[in-house]
Amino acid sequence: MRASTVVLLLALGFSTACASRAAKPDPRDEETRTRSGSTPGVTRREQMPRSYLGEGLASFYGPGLHGRPTASGERFNQNALTAAHRKARFGSCMKVVNMENGRSVQVRINDRGPFVEGRIIDVSKAAASKLGMLDKGVVRVRLYRCPDDTVSEIPQAMWAAPV
Repeated sequence: MRASTVVLLLALGFSTACASRAAKPDPRDEETRTRSGSTPGVTRREQMPRSYLGEGLASFYGPGLHGRPTASGERFNQNALTAAHRKARFGSCMKVVNMENGRSVQVRINDRGPFVEGRIIDVSKAAASKLGMLDKGVVRVRLYRCPDDTVSEIPQAMWAAPV
């Protein structure tokens, strides 16, 4: 039994040594592909505008958290054009574009999240309404820096010392 196993393994080893190798890509094809731009249907990173931040799934949050404090310290208002992002600076402005219907909205980042795998931004209910995603809940979006590079200020009232 043991000798037959060894013979079988040696036979498999010899047969794989004789197998043909995968064909190498033709460098001339690569040259023409880079000259013509890139593969059809794929937008290369260099071709995207400098304001492009990424794309992925967006969801919205609202009714259950309305009035509660956000990570930035201000109270969450589901009727304001705000959003939660994992890394963006608080108060920074982002343009969110719904890739399904082309609608867009500018939001101010005031919270951290989303905490669901695969999502890149959570928008308020008001922003979701402008994007036309209230019925779906989750849509594919592209994120851009706001064109005028504005940084929205957090309302001064929340930082004012009580008198």
